[in-house]
Amino acid sequence: MNVTIICVGKIKEKFYTEALREYSKRISRFASLDIIELPDESIPQNASEKQMETIKRREGERILSRLGQNSFTVSMCIEGKPASSEDVAAAISSAAMYPGNIVFIIGGSLGLSDEVKRRSDMRMSFGRITLPHQLMRVVLAEQIYRGFMINSGASYHK
Repeated sequence: MNVTIICVGKIKEKFYTEALREYSKRISRFASLDIIELPDESIPQNASEKQMETIKRREGERILSRLGQNSFTVSMCIEGKPASSEDVAAAISSAAMYPGNIVFIIGGSLGLSDEVKRRSDMRMSFGRITLPHQLMRVVLAEQIYRGFMINSGASYHK
């Protein structure tokens, strides 16, 4: 199975990079993990609603250009279904019906475009809290690992 995380923006802090490297190593027992970082758009101070929608659309076009046709796609968005670790495990299991690919998408600071959300097979949320996008990648990677551990019956989950 291949797991891809498509995200907008780059990680700047070394400790996030190290955490992602650790979870990538752990996930490698079950699947390959690919993290695709796409450039984010500059947001003008006091941006209008129209400007913000344009930014989300541009970032969304970049995301959509990286999606394969046969991937099970999960958009991480605040209005998504609140997900438990078991829900993440179930999403990973559901992806097995596809040609072995699951793609998780983390948008930029303004969120995801409607086009990306419509293209997704599932919308998922880790709650109503706001996390820095770099930290969200680490939390998502940990939950992906936990999901594989749940599916394998291992004790890590407890």
